[in-house]
Amino acid sequence: MKFEIKNRAKRCLVISAGVMLLALVLTLFGQGINYGIDFAGGLNIEYSMNTTFEQADVETALRNQGLTDFKVTTTGDAGTTLSIRIPSLSGEDEIQDLQSGLEAELLLKYPTMDVETSAASYVGPTAGATLVRNAILSVALASAMMLAYIALRFDVYSGMAAVFGLLHDVFIMLSFMVLLRNFIQMNSSFIAAMLTIVGYSINNTIVIFDRIRENHKMNEYASLPREDVVNLSIRQSLGRTINTTLTTLVTIVSLYVLGVPSIREFSLPIIIGILAGLYSANFINGYVWAYLEEKNTTRRKGAKLKAKKA
Repeated sequence: MKFEIKNRAKRCLVISAGVMLLALVLTLFGQGINYGIDFAGGLNIEYSMNTTFEQADVETALRNQGLTDFKVTTTGDAGTTLSIRIPSLSGEDEIQDLQSGLEAELLLKYPTMDVETSAASYVGPTAGATLVRNAILSVALASAMMLAYIALRFDVYSGMAAVFGLLHDVFIMLSFMVLLRNFIQMNSSFIAAMLTIVGYSINNTIVIFDRIRENHKMNEYASLPREDVVNLSIRQSLGRTINTTLTTLVTIVSLYVLGVPSIREFSLPIIIGILAGLYSANFINGYVWAYLEEKNTTRRKGAKLKAKKA
């Protein structure tokens, strides 16, 4: 029995719009994306304590250094790694004074604390703003180049539909970064993940569009409504789509489950993006093309009727 594919693009777009709207509302109420040090700027310090520790002790030590705005977290499988994030510091001298005073106080309570291998990273506000600007520019440039490529290889409406799906996937990724803000920060690895998904998603779409083009040229399908051609093409590509997606997901999910926090910051957005790309390529993009094509055909017929009457 053949698996039946139907046009559920409107329903899917409503679901996507709901996810994006929820993310927007949360952002407006101050629960937006949890920006990491790469975007927000500031200082991030990590210490291996080599034993369990109380966060309250660390917070007291930070207050004794004159700080009021900071975030203390425990990382590592054994819960023995201390991570401190401080949003605002003025310069290198202040950072060195802070580290010296903090380490001296914590060593009194936790003598096993390893200060020699501590990792400190500082990002200024200008660098963070530049990273955001470059990320937006990268997606915009990729979208424009893909629109041109697909318009030349297929047609303009295919290019418009593909870029629509691409932007849909990016916004879904951003929305889930809001919804999962308690589990993941947005750092520079997110940019790499986002650009990876842009390429992966457009590849899925092109495979289906290629099948649509071939079916649309065949005499037995040429007279079918474009929506039916899309249904047929998606069904014919479904085996390939499932196989490639599952193969990729097995690898990326393994990285997320077994990887260190920095790997998880990269792999979780990719998992979300892969699922969003699968969703848009099979349930949205082809039907956007069909809608645009049908509108264009109707407009041409109307223009011809007007020309005849004139």
